[in-house]
Parts: sequence; C-alpha cells; structure tokens
Amino acid sequence: MRYMLTYDMMESIRNTNEWMGASARAIASYPMFGMVPHPAFKLMSAWGRVTERSFARMVIKPDWGIRTVVGEDGRDHLVQREAVVERPFGDLVRFHVTGRPEKPRKVLLVAPMSGHYATLLRSTLASLLPDCEVWVTDWHNARDIPVSKGKFDIEDYTLYLMDFMREVGPEAHVIAICQPVPLALAATAYLAELEPDAQPRSLTLIGGPVDPDAAPTEVTDFGRRVTMGQLEHLALQRVGGKYAGVGRMVYPGLAQLASFISMNSERHSKAFYEKIIAEAKGDASERDKHNRFYDEYLAVMDMTAEFYMSTVQRIFKGREIARNAFTVAGHQVDFSRVTDVWVKTVEGAADDISAPGQCIAALDLLTGLDDSRKASHVEPGAGHYGIFAGKSWRNNIRPMVLSFIDAANKADARPGLRLAASRD
Repeated sequence: MRYMLTYDMMESIRNTNEWMGASARAIASYPMFGMVPHPAFKLMSAWGRVTERSFARMVIKPDWGIRTVVGEDGRDHLVQREAVVERPFGDLVRFHVTGRPEKPRKVLLVAPMSGHYATLLRSTLASLLPDCEVWVTDWHNARDIPVSKGKFDIEDYTLYLMDFMREVGPEAHVIAICQPVPLALAATAYLAELEPDAQPRSLTLIGGPVDPDAAPTEVTDFGRRVTMGQLEHLALQRVGGKYAGVGRMVYPGLAQLASFISMNSERHSKAFYEKIIAEAKGDASERDKHNRFYDEYLAVMDMTAEFYMSTVQRIFKGREIARNAFTVAGHQVDFSRVTDVWVKTVEGAADDISAPGQCIAALDLLTGLDDSRKASHVEPGAGHYGIFAGKSWRNNIRPMVLSFIDAANKADARPGLRLAASRD
C-alpha cells in the first residue's frame, strides 16, 4: 500500500537503533570486561544505555505521574484521573483531588495536538492542581485508531472542544496552549452563537498562531514555501501493520520529531554528548534533568493526515482564523459574537515558533468584546516552552493567569452563571 513501506521502514530503523543500544550496553557491561581498565568499555556501555532509552521512549506514551497534591491542611491528597468524556480521537480527563473542598476555579486545559502527547503539559497541570479543579484534553495517537472510526480534521477538533466546554460548564476557564489557540477561539465563538450560556467564563490563549503572518518564523515560512502537493508527498505516510490504525494516512510522530530536533540540532547533540559522558563517569541518574526532559520530548504521536493538512492549509496558508473566515460543518464562525468571555493572550518575547504578535491578534478579532474584558502579556526572555512551563510560567505567568481567572469570576454578571454558582 502507498507509503506503508516508508512508515514501516522508519519503525524498523527506530527498532534497530534501540536493539543496537541494548546490545552495546549488555556487551560492554559483561563482567569479564571489568578486568580490562579501558575507558572505551565504559563509553560503549554509556552510549548503549542512552541510545536504548532514547529510541524506546519514541513509542511509549508517558505517564502523568501526578499522584498527590498538598492541600491547605498540609496533608497529601490523592489525585484521581477520570475520563469524563470518551471519544475515538481524544478524551476529556478530569484530575480530581480527593478529600478537599472543591475549588472555585474550574480550568479546562487544552493540550496541543502537534506531535507530542498531552503529558507535555504535566508541569503546567501539576502547578494548577493545588488551586484549581482541572480538566485536560487527552488526544489519542492516530496510529492506534482504526480507519473505521473515520476522519479527524481541525473542524472535528473544534467540535470536540465545544463538547468538552459544554461538559465542564459555563464556569469553565479555558487555557489553550500553542497549536489549539486559534481553534479554542473558534470553538468559543461558535458556542457564543449557538449556546451563549455554554461559553466559558474566560479564555487564556498562550503562544498560538492566530495570525501566523503577524510575525513570521521558520515554522510559518516553511508553510509558505511548501505546496500542499509537496507536503502530501513528503510528509504523509500510511500506518503499518503493527498498529490498530493500519492503513490510516498520518503525519508520523517520528517525522515530526526529526523536524523538531533539526531546528536545534546543535543543542540536542551537545545534550546527548554530555549525557553519555556523565553516564560513563557514573554521574548520571535515572531521573536527572536530561532524562526528565527527553523522556517527554522523544515520546511522539502520529497525527491524522487530514488534521495536519487542514492545519497547514487553513490556519497557516489560508489564514482563515486571522481573516474571520473559518467555517465549521459548513457554517462560518463569527468572532464578533463573543461578548461575555474574558480573554487574555500570553506570548514569549523569545518565542521562535509562535512569535509575539501571532497570538495577540486574537484580541483584534473580538470586535464585540468590550476592551475591559481583554488583556495581553509578553513575557520577557521566555521562549515557546517557557511560557507554559519552567521558571517564567511558575514565577510570573501562572500567578498572573490565576489573578485573571479570579477577576473574571468576581466580575462576571451573566445570569446563567450566577444561578450555576448559587447551585454550587
């Protein structure tokens, strides 16, 4: 079948490298070689351990690893994870902290579908749990979804978000990060038109391409240079027989990972060199900084071909969101219909993926929203990852987002929300 051979070839290369790493580790660690005090064996064993682990991570979905949260009473409270809405291409998962009073902040964390699992937002979610009730969109790997389940493009993604917002309720505070920013905006606008009482109370948009042309980057330039025909020929492959989604056309996670690494190849090469040397010296550990980062970074998932292609065609090339010309199921979404939601944009001054200007463009689209309900922030020195994880998020952005949520909770005067709040 077309492209299936190349998909299986990539998996074979990954599998072979994992096997080579395991073999090198086992051979160089053989007790007999302990009698030969030569550093080559330690380097060989270190290379094998790092290589085996790295290539194995590429096909493993990481665990959330969030088991307890410290409550205001100073005790550890268990965290229970429950899928409250289950769909073929993604679930709405709630993280419920047991044994504590329900928090007034209800946050729907919209994870990107851009090659990594939703667990990429683990630290973001963990930082919100002590102060919020949190739901997260947990997208599925396309290679594991049978062809019989149908298609999944950006319109389907938007409809999923609308259903998830309905489930959380009108008290929800949506935080969308990176790729889903324009689609979360579209879902909110469509809800504002169809079911005004179901739209969320606030919408925080972090580092997303609402208007890719507002501040071009290497990512947007690539979208401009490559034709859709070239992209289909070069990027898409058909899932091989090893997985449940055999025959489904996808943009493989391994191909996405290769493009991620190529953007910062020198930095990644240095990181792995230093990790191998540390392993050889005995200075490395299972949960050191390198492993914590790359265990997540290397874990990639396939996207459906129609989602990837429609994102490039409609978000980047056609700029349908930026032009207020986005359609869902044949209906044009009108961003001016958003009149009650509090909206804040957050950008990183050093973001080389979604540069400052791309996300704040959302505020110009919301012509029906009073300026008092709009806010924006550019974080000095923060890159793309830093605006939702790390020191910038922890020290500056997270407190600011929580304050924005509190302001929306306090000031919102929609009757439907007042009734819902009184029922709580």
